[in-house]
Amino acid sequence: MAQRTDPAASVPAPTFAPGAVPRRRLLIVGLSALAGFLLTVAWSAEFVDRTIGDNVADTMLGHHAKGTPIAGVLAGLAFAFSSGVAGTFTACNIAAFGALAPAVSRTTRRGRLLQMVRPLAWLSAGMLAVSATYGAVVGLVGTHMPQFQNARMTADWSPRMIQSMVVFGVVGLVMVWLGLAALGVVPDPLARVSARFPNAPMILMGALIGAFLIGRPFALFRQMFRDAAESHNPLYGAAAFSLQSIGNIAVMSVLFLLIALLAGSRLQTWIAAKPSRAAVLVAAAFITAGVFTVLYWDVRILARREIIWYPTAPWT
Repeated sequence: MAQRTDPAASVPAPTFAPGAVPRRRLLIVGLSALAGFLLTVAWSAEFVDRTIGDNVADTMLGHHAKGTPIAGVLAGLAFAFSSGVAGTFTACNIAAFGALAPAVSRTTRRGRLLQMVRPLAWLSAGMLAVSATYGAVVGLVGTHMPQFQNARMTADWSPRMIQSMVVFGVVGLVMVWLGLAALGVVPDPLARVSARFPNAPMILMGALIGAFLIGRPFALFRQMFRDAAESHNPLYGAAAFSLQSIGNIAVMSVLFLLIALLAGSRLQTWIAAKPSRAAVLVAAAFITAGVFTVLYWDVRILARREIIWYPTAPWT
């Protein structure tokens, strides 16, 4: 009698979750997408950007960040790092550090710490490559770029808003695809390159985090953008944007290292008991963050312009 095989078991192991592929893949996709959708319904940009972001930046700088002009290079660099920390809670950060979670496998605390430092370094390399390059471009031609302009094409649309929609839409779709690839639902786009360059996945995740600066309409970021653009100094622009990105992942990096140190052995045991859990963690992080990014920055913006209807919570 022929032995029955699980179709999912024949799917090649994906890059971000090289363990077993779970069976109920469509259920995981559906629940993760639902979580991303519900997050867009409940998400309040005013609370995150103003209540949290502005207060964090004001506390770190010791003065009202929005109301104080940036005076000099050192002040600009301090402002860049502080505004990055203030914008910590982004979907791409959640996806990136969710993808790192299954990598915890060493048994000693020192081993787990050293194991996590390396992927964080590669993630930072990808992030800084994008943010530093974009910052240098801003220092050269920033006053002619859409993010610098205040003029609107129409009453509801501005060039920087369209740029945000395009950038975040692409980033969100990439994250959704990576989540589906982690489950073996679609081909893994990094399979070949990661076979030759194992650190490529973390570099890509870093690049996606760096790309957030290209589309971000966050008020504190725009203040830094205009300062870098008006300086006409590509080195200052590269340094400021790099510090903004470093600040953006600083809190998440510290939290992740603490979790790896304090609870890494339990996480390792939990995943080892059922290896497919690694794919579930990674896929859920990517799909939830990707669906949120696409719906929030593309679909919900259309609703704000009263082009379509989209459900939102009363506090948003």
